[in-house]
Amino acid sequence: MLFSSMTFLFVFMPLVMAVYFLAKKEIRNYVLLIASIIFYAWGEPRYLAIMIITILVNYAGAVLLDRCRSERKRLWFVSLTIAADLSFLFYFKYFNFVVDNINGVLATDFALLDVVMPIGISFYTFQAMSYLIDVYRREVPAQKDIYKLSLYIVLFPQLVAGPIVKYHDVCAQIDSRLIEFKNVIVGFKRFIVGLAKKVLIANTLAEAVDKIFAQAPENLSTGYAWLGAVAYCLQLYYDFSGYSDMAIGLGLMFGFTFLENFNYPYISKSITEFWRRWHISLATWFKLYLYIPLGGNRKGEVRTYLNLFTIFLVTGIWHGAAWSYVFWGIWNGIFIVFERFIGLDKDKSNRWYALLGKHIYAFFAIIFGMIIFRSENLHYAYEYICRMLHIDVTKHLPNYDYGINNKFALMLVVGLICAMPLFRNMIYIKYERKVVRTLVNIWLFILFFWSTISLAASTYNPFIYFRF
Repeated sequence: MLFSSMTFLFVFMPLVMAVYFLAKKEIRNYVLLIASIIFYAWGEPRYLAIMIITILVNYAGAVLLDRCRSERKRLWFVSLTIAADLSFLFYFKYFNFVVDNINGVLATDFALLDVVMPIGISFYTFQAMSYLIDVYRREVPAQKDIYKLSLYIVLFPQLVAGPIVKYHDVCAQIDSRLIEFKNVIVGFKRFIVGLAKKVLIANTLAEAVDKIFAQAPENLSTGYAWLGAVAYCLQLYYDFSGYSDMAIGLGLMFGFTFLENFNYPYISKSITEFWRRWHISLATWFKLYLYIPLGGNRKGEVRTYLNLFTIFLVTGIWHGAAWSYVFWGIWNGIFIVFERFIGLDKDKSNRWYALLGKHIYAFFAIIFGMIIFRSENLHYAYEYICRMLHIDVTKHLPNYDYGINNKFALMLVVGLICAMPLFRNMIYIKYERKVVRTLVNIWLFILFFWSTISLAASTYNPFIYFRF
């Protein structure tokens, strides 16, 4: 079930909220747990068993960790439990990719399996591992109530696409949380903003992007190649940040405070800054649970470079089972290491030409990286980038309909403007500013109405991050 679906907006969400707010405080966790199970099972009930097994494995592993005093045994318990978590992820997400590459390299003929990746498995697996590692590090005690642990792992606002919520950030909120009317209102406003990002901007841009990337690069003009690249960068941002906004808004409505997941990444002046602003929950997860255990920056410059590169290689692999994702991770890792080597990540120069140069550098590094991320294979990415950099006005190109219309142009301009922090605090207008607050509320109502009308009128409602 998508947040941006009529079923969720007008059936599931109102019913769950009504039952939740009418229920006694003591049973609200159970209401959310049941609602989350229904939410997940609505789309893929056959994979609910995998999630339940993940919960049971991590519950048992954490309890054993909590009881054990031998550090050697504790290391074995945490290693075996993490291995079990990753085995599910490997089987459903990477098994066929590995077998296919073995067949290609060794000229073997191992059969591929008919495996469909469960929605959200990357996200809830990482959340389960966060809980287990927090217990291993003795940052939190093991959760003895399996229903509370289940709620943490399957909580529907962030279940299928994040943000990845670390256990130590929300464990106290699972036990006890204060629900205030003002937070419910702010949460609903945040949800509307996210819905508008997803439906009005991302979906509109996606139709043209899909048509452009469906063509062979040699059939594209340089202008259309650039248009497709820029539109895709905006589509990906508004698709995922919109979903994160909806998740954070829903969390507030139910009394949870989730950390931010995006912070205007396209204003970055380096790839290092970009990753401080893009998919923050994933970057933070890897920093806490992989980069620091590998030694971080505590073991010399060479080891720091290796650790940084490793983090982004794994980030690419996490996103999907394809060489384009692996190379995208390598691409980011190379730039991160390069920026640290030359000190770009610490350069505080405010001269206009220095800032302009950094923005131009980051723009090209980001956009070419996104082409690699979007492409089905590395050859297509190479040809597409070559098409972007090669202007041939004499070549006769086929005349395709890419769906470029007034609505697309409007949303492209709106997307470019809203990718900058011009309206950062719009939904947090203080209550004493009645005129401005009223205007904002009217505008949000229009956005909600416009979004739902667009959903009702269109069957095109893709969500990119389901594949991850």
